[in-house]
Amino acid sequence: MTVIGALAHLALLLAPPALADEAFITSQPAEALSIVDLTTRKVVATLPISGKPAGIAVSVDGARAFVTSPDGKALTILDAATRTVTHRVELGGGPLGVAVHPSGSPAYVADWYQHRIKVVDAASGTVSGEVAVGQSPSGLAVTPDGALLLSADRDSDAVSLIDTATLTRLASIPVGARPFGVTIDAEGARAYTANVASNDVSVIDLKARKVVATVTVGARPYAVALARGLAFVTDQYDSTVTVFDTKTLEKRATIPVGDYPEGIAASRDGAFVYVACWEANTLDIIDSATLKVVETIPVADGPRAFGAFIRRTGE
Repeated sequence: MTVIGALAHLALLLAPPALADEAFITSQPAEALSIVDLTTRKVVATLPISGKPAGIAVSVDGARAFVTSPDGKALTILDAATRTVTHRVELGGGPLGVAVHPSGSPAYVADWYQHRIKVVDAASGTVSGEVAVGQSPSGLAVTPDGALLLSADRDSDAVSLIDTATLTRLASIPVGARPFGVTIDAEGARAYTANVASNDVSVIDLKARKVVATVTVGARPYAVALARGLAFVTDQYDSTVTVFDTKTLEKRATIPVGDYPEGIAASRDGAFVYVACWEANTLDIIDSATLKVVETIPVADGPRAFGAFIRRTGE
């Protein structure tokens, strides 16, 4: 080995290990959770989850994952590192969207049929409270400071704002037709709803508690991810991801992806955006700089991945 080669080898040995964040992908018809290592871009585990799993939320610290099963009327809580179920919480109704407080507990579960949000303690798996919202709550999101919970109330064409400390519904903000996914930016300043019936995204100023812009996207938008000043929106019926600038609101690209894209999330550094494609049975990876699909990973049948599905595994 040359001196240069030896130095390069030593540098490699001394370099910090690459982050190996994971994607937790719910597959509804397969009744499974696929876990994808995002460094190797391979499925490293597939766990059975009964009751047609749909919603997913991974805690900020990566310790737990929460999976809703609408048909099973339950919430499954997993130890994310060991891939083991710690609780199966029977909720009744139609649990769909799920979000987790930034502290790691509680989890909030949207009950589609009973029009309320149920609060579940992560450690014990017990229901500790609930709050009534609009009709057919779907996507949920919590502000980075943990103070507010947002619920996309699909059949009310509105978003509920809930005080997490008191479980008080503070406001109902009218948005586009049939909001489904809701995403909050890193500053906790704005929220974005994907409105499946009006084919647009509502941009909400959370302090003012009103919609400040509406952006037209593709057919039947499902959810929104944010990365590097851009919003990425899954267009189910067009099999595309629409990209727009979050400051200017100008459209930047329309990216072809696998058939029927649904769940979408960005990597921690914003370099990549991950798209679960229901009909294609894939997790597509978009480079946020080139705005092109750079890899396609096969996963279990019918990936939905509705929610915050990226698990943090390192600093």
